[in-house]
Amino acid sequence: MPLSQGSSPGAATQLNALKQGVFLHTGWRSAGTWVWSRLRALDSVTGFYEPFSTVLADLSLADVSASRPTLTSGHPPLAAPYFDEYRPFLEEGARGVAGYRKRFGTDRFAPAPDAEFPALQAYLANLCERTAEHGSVPVFKFCRSSGRLPWLKQAFPQVMHAAVLRNPASQFASGWLLNQQWSNSFFVAAPFRVLGLNQTEPLVRQAIEICGVSLPPGVPTSDDAYAMACEQYARTAEGNNAYRAFVALWILCVLRMADGVDLMIDVDRLGQSRDYAAGLRSGFEAQAGLSPDFSSARDLVEETRRSAARMAGIDGRSMRAVHSAALKFLKAQNSADADFIELVREKMVLANELTEQWR
Repeated sequence: MPLSQGSSPGAATQLNALKQGVFLHTGWRSAGTWVWSRLRALDSVTGFYEPFSTVLADLSLADVSASRPTLTSGHPPLAAPYFDEYRPFLEEGARGVAGYRKRFGTDRFAPAPDAEFPALQAYLANLCERTAEHGSVPVFKFCRSSGRLPWLKQAFPQVMHAAVLRNPASQFASGWLLNQQWSNSFFVAAPFRVLGLNQTEPLVRQAIEICGVSLPPGVPTSDDAYAMACEQYARTAEGNNAYRAFVALWILCVLRMADGVDLMIDVDRLGQSRDYAAGLRSGFEAQAGLSPDFSSARDLVEETRRSAARMAGIDGRSMRAVHSAALKFLKAQNSADADFIELVREKMVLANELTEQWR
């Protein structure tokens, strides 16, 4: 982009230093979709929703219009369907986004990239490059990337890596209440599925043991078969075990964030402090030249407090030991600095307070 008349060399340097896109690493029920929607609302952004979602394997052009928030999703209203930005990567009369493979849909926690990663990297690079060619900034909202965050940071150093952090009690409660009210067991099953499919990784096995998680019986024979087994298991899962599984996955994802992201988004603070919301906006401006408006964020912590009486089937008082064990696990890894550990400790203190009312 040429300098406009009167622009200084310093302005050019600042422009060249901006990140060439955003990878937003989130978890299920973390309010990540709302954060992404604020970035997607910008004219300069092309916002890709869930680029690792298994839905993309069978998506067709005819399906895109129907991919909108449902009554049970809890997601904000969207100006365009979830997968609208994938239209240029779909072919008429065919199914599947160009370059996508269904195995991308399972997060991985190995220290080194797996055999699928070159194809995954090429797939994301194609989305980035095609978007940039049209003068737009690609913004990706992931729910299945946190385990692979170090791989993605190394493969895409030109991108701003931001992570959404929400206290585990609020995040879990959001999915648990959907299961209670609408029999939507996906968010209860997801931690069991991710942990089970990664249980041969020593770090994952350690988190499972420390948090006292009981996985579905049997050995995974395939990703699809195990996903179905976890869905069945989740329908009758004992509440305390479901929460322990969630915390085990939550702390593993937090550990990957501890390796260093460009910007951490504390969703709990976002809805409580206008100053914090303004600071986040400035953070995106400084690093990616984007100016999302976060001023309408809801106080999700207060919402969790108000819903405590509806949280059935879980002895919240017994969860203090799980929070403590997960925090000790994080500290033992020696990869997080003191400020980050203190932030996670605050999340666990808040989780203790919120789960105290669960019965």
